[in-house]
Amino acid sequence: MRIAALRLRQRDGRTCGPSVAVLAGALLDSGYRAGLSGADAGRAWFADEQLRVHALLNRAWPRALGTTPMGMARALNMRSRGRGVRYRWRLWRGRRDALADVLETAGADWPVPMLIGRYIPRHWVLIVDTPGDALHCYEPSSGEVRTVDVSAVRLGRLSGLGYPKPFAFVVPRIETRTAAG
Repeated sequence: MRIAALRLRQRDGRTCGPSVAVLAGALLDSGYRAGLSGADAGRAWFADEQLRVHALLNRAWPRALGTTPMGMARALNMRSRGRGVRYRWRLWRGRRDALADVLETAGADWPVPMLIGRYIPRHWVLIVDTPGDALHCYEPSSGEVRTVDVSAVRLGRLSGLGYPKPFAFVVPRIETRTAAG
């Protein structure tokens, strides 16, 4: 799916999380992705779906405060269940964060939501690819896919996404198996 060509934008200043959840769900579930077919109809479906998902994810949490990492993981799990994958969230570990799980899963075509901000978490973006030492990130307020250096994520010096610092990632669980299993 060519995300940039779809020009999918969040509908207001509080729906970056639902926008990321809907797009990630479309990447995970081909049946759900069918809602995006047709340029105008797809954008209308996307706008309506943001509201539905926002209400679903924020039942106990005020919508004005955005989508929590737990809510984002729950949204992705609704779409990844059929593929036998469970998402979880984790904090950014600062400069010592190797991002191995983020790079591995995004490089294997699994979408990875990233919560960013300046002093507090404020905005969701979606990592959709890892070409070389970079990340392709869907930025919902513009509807664009922007390139960010992996080193900028590690150092908390993001540019082009609206805020400089990662706070959390939502990644598929990496399950380890024993030699007997």
